[in-house]
Amino acid sequence: MKGLLRRTGRIFQIGICGVLFLTACGQGAGEVAPVVDYRNLAEPILPSEASSVPESVPAAGGGVESAAGESPSGSAARETETEPDNTVTITISAAGDVTMGNYDGQDYAYSFRQTAEQIEDEGYFFRNVYDLFSADDMTLVNLEGVLTHSEEKKEGQTYCIKGDPSYVTFLTHGSVECVSMANNHRLDYGESGSQETVEALEQEGITYAYDSYVGIYETKGIRIGYVSVRYWGPGMEQLMKDGIQKLQQEGVDLILACCHWGIERNYYPEDYQRDFGKQCIDWGADLVIGHHPHVLQGIEEYQGKYIVYSLANFCFGANRNPSDKDTMIFQQTFTFVDGVKQESTDIRVIPCSVSSVSDRNDYCPTPAAGSEAQRILDRINEYSRDFGVQFDTDGSVKK
Repeated sequence: MKGLLRRTGRIFQIGICGVLFLTACGQGAGEVAPVVDYRNLAEPILPSEASSVPESVPAAGGGVESAAGESPSGSAARETETEPDNTVTITISAAGDVTMGNYDGQDYAYSFRQTAEQIEDEGYFFRNVYDLFSADDMTLVNLEGVLTHSEEKKEGQTYCIKGDPSYVTFLTHGSVECVSMANNHRLDYGESGSQETVEALEQEGITYAYDSYVGIYETKGIRIGYVSVRYWGPGMEQLMKDGIQKLQQEGVDLILACCHWGIERNYYPEDYQRDFGKQCIDWGADLVIGHHPHVLQGIEEYQGKYIVYSLANFCFGANRNPSDKDTMIFQQTFTFVDGVKQESTDIRVIPCSVSSVSDRNDYCPTPAAGSEAQRILDRINEYSRDFGVQFDTDGSVKK
């Protein structure tokens, strides 16, 4: 359990220049506009966004990237159990695309930026999942879009996503320790925009990884490393393999492979995703986490380890009313005895919506309850069926 603002872990960043130890410090919020109570806001969605087709955000590679209560029994924060002195358990939560800002040209009304400027509580965006994230040992999301004041947009890209650097505190208040950054929006505002994002993350003590920069987060004496790669060709395979080898050389205890891959709004992975995911495990990854399609895809088991093909959107500011709001939190608990990782299939999916309301996006991801939770679980089971993985009503994997 991490506790309030989880300053219990040690965060390292490893790149081509070696190791840099990061410390945590506070950062001020942006200017506050007149307050709107978003809990009770009932204005209709603008006609242009009421369509069943979600807003589109062109991808950096020239394609188009379209955005897509109570948790089910047993999927809330687990009660702390007494462990033998030689045993350590580590629970990791992974969630999908987090875009803390707008794309250039997006209307201000009902946007993420308007919400950010009018809320009084920096914990607003992750308030409905905070109990889950604060009770685990590490939370990892895909940070899609940069946090920068730069106005230098990437040439040839119409839609560029950014938020203010002060927005990084939303992650801290949401008990998010780690982000992956290798995606098609990291360079929307060039290297300077990416670097300003990195500086904001470092100031908050949040670890990150992208391309050749791998991240290591340490908690309970266990060092968790991860690699983040945007897959667009054979060169990326070598980048992932090198990153995993770098982490192995550092002697980490767990390795996660974060893959930005697939086709937007496709609910089933491409053959290359399946091949690459298995390669990651063959190279030494303990868990493969996928994103980019903006919708859910299935989960596959390979050699006793899991490949999560797409976690969908999560706190996604680039779409004010996505047609598919279904998402999930993937959790896996790893057990170490005398420092040695044990074989484990202790996984759980927590069905969620990207919004706490159904008629628009309020950027407040929320665990689903009752029949709605079961509906989302049924979808995950449908997408995972051909992989031989199925989940019970509480989100645990069926043995």
